[in-house]
Amino acid sequence: MLTTKRPTFWHRSGADRRRPPLLRWLPAVVAVLAALSLNAPPALAARTPVTAGGAGSIAAPPVDRTTGGWNGRVDWRACPERPDDPGTRCGTLRLPVDWARPRGETFELALARRTATDPSARIGVLVINPGGPGLSGVDATLTADGQYGPEVLRRFDIVGFDPRGTVRSAPVRCSTALLDRHPSLVPTTAEDFDRLLTYNRQLRDDCRAHSGPLFDHFDSDSVARDMEAVRVALGERQLSFFGLSYGTLLGQSYAELFPDRVRAMVLDSVMDHSLGIKEYFRSGAASNEALFHEFVTWCGRNQSCALHGRDVPALFDRLMRRADAGTLVDAATGDRLDWFELGFATFANFFDATWADLANLLVALERGEAANPPLTSPRTPVQTGEELTEYALLAFCEDWSLPVDGFAEWNQLLQLSRATAPHLRASPLSVRFAAICLGWTAINPQHRLRVRTDTPLLVLNGRYDPATPYDGALRVAAQLGRRGALLTYEGSGHGSYPRTECTRSHVERYLIARVTPPAGASCPAAPA
Repeated sequence: MLTTKRPTFWHRSGADRRRPPLLRWLPAVVAVLAALSLNAPPALAARTPVTAGGAGSIAAPPVDRTTGGWNGRVDWRACPERPDDPGTRCGTLRLPVDWARPRGETFELALARRTATDPSARIGVLVINPGGPGLSGVDATLTADGQYGPEVLRRFDIVGFDPRGTVRSAPVRCSTALLDRHPSLVPTTAEDFDRLLTYNRQLRDDCRAHSGPLFDHFDSDSVARDMEAVRVALGERQLSFFGLSYGTLLGQSYAELFPDRVRAMVLDSVMDHSLGIKEYFRSGAASNEALFHEFVTWCGRNQSCALHGRDVPALFDRLMRRADAGTLVDAATGDRLDWFELGFATFANFFDATWADLANLLVALERGEAANPPLTSPRTPVQTGEELTEYALLAFCEDWSLPVDGFAEWNQLLQLSRATAPHLRASPLSVRFAAICLGWTAINPQHRLRVRTDTPLLVLNGRYDPATPYDGALRVAAQLGRRGALLTYEGSGHGSYPRTECTRSHVERYLIARVTPPAGASCPAAPA
């Protein structure tokens, strides 16, 4: 379930507890990023001016000019969640808000470190990021025992951090009352479109006022520079990295900025950050339509499916028409569902290929009954009773340029999506982020990857992935060329490393021995 302590783009109830441990971090999305040098983090020029001011800002410590690095140290202590675990420590590292102005305002980056279980076999540090945007690397480290294989835990210190602007690291906060008044993400008239643009501008101003200067500097490029500062503070010559979903954006940025500091890098469920807006809509729609047909095929083969023997596409189309007519209702809440909300609730079941839950959901909607588990909603969850709510989703708007010139162009994008996905009509994720980011100017916009690492990066993606389409993984691998290797998981869902023994063994062999899979390597789907 999503809470304001774990901000991400969706929320769900009991189904989350049935996932394998690592898959509980899968509410995530998207990935890829920017370029520059390696030895001088403070000198790495940011592409946007700093916003001055900020109550309570503290002067930054001096830059160590002899090493060219940021002269910061981690303040390690017992973790509040694990006070009696001597092998896991938490800490903070004070870093510049704007890397172009290292002597300006600072913030505290929260970290956790789980030491290798066999110090004599220790390879180094494995930095992890579970994606989001907005999921906690500290929490992922505290639960590393259930997420990574025993040989990885034996040989690596696992280090995770909460990216700037999230959870424990100066989280971006916005007015709860304003978030609660969010207009529809699918405007149906020019007036609705203009209302959404106005709201987005008001929300940006509100979040900036409540979050201070860091609000203009929590893009993935800045986070990658933070990760380099973490490496310096830890005294490591190189880092290994495991990024999931939105975390792959951070990983690719780090590989571009600091190629000589990459020992090994796994990008699990990767996003192509070179896409323009039309391909962004088209690719997401095609991926989700393919997943819908995977669900239909599963229902046809499994008598346990509540829709076995029925024409599932025709049923779904009828529900869509009822949504269009305003007669489709969530019986649990009494709310009417539009086509986007029906699509989003369907899409949520694509993450772990929870086909039985999806079939039960569609049956419940057809009969006008309450669904179990409940429908997943695209609405922004707010921190009830609190004046401010943490809201990390806006990091996406700093990383992605998705300009839409008016309501007519918005409709054209939806028509393109509908031609690509006649049943789902669109990728709910693509539509949601494009709507949230209407009117923004990205400070870390899309570009083709420019990676020059000595070690090839391992790209891992499912063939049927709702959030990071497989065709994007193909493009990322092509952009990496000989500096990348693609491993295909032939199944459905988001996040591939823990799915099968095949995916686990390939990833762990690469991390430990830096042996990449052969060209064209793939792993069969887990039994449905």
